[in-house]
Amino acid sequence: MKQVIQTLKRTDAERRIPVLKLEIDYELSTLFDALQNKNTKQINESKRKLEKLRQELVRLEA
Repeated sequence: MKQVIQTLKRTDAERRIPVLKLEIDYELSTLFDALQNKNTKQINESKRKLEKLRQELVRLEA
């Protein structure tokens, strides 16, 4: 039973990682635009989102 659960988790992670990388790319683009426009509110929001996405990616790749 443990092997089945681990296999399902691994499969979910394999599906989630590419989506997560796309989300990171999008958020980096948003951050770049905010930096260009000197929008401090959006800069801080993007940094927060990127940190959250980074933590999830590290957890999934472990």
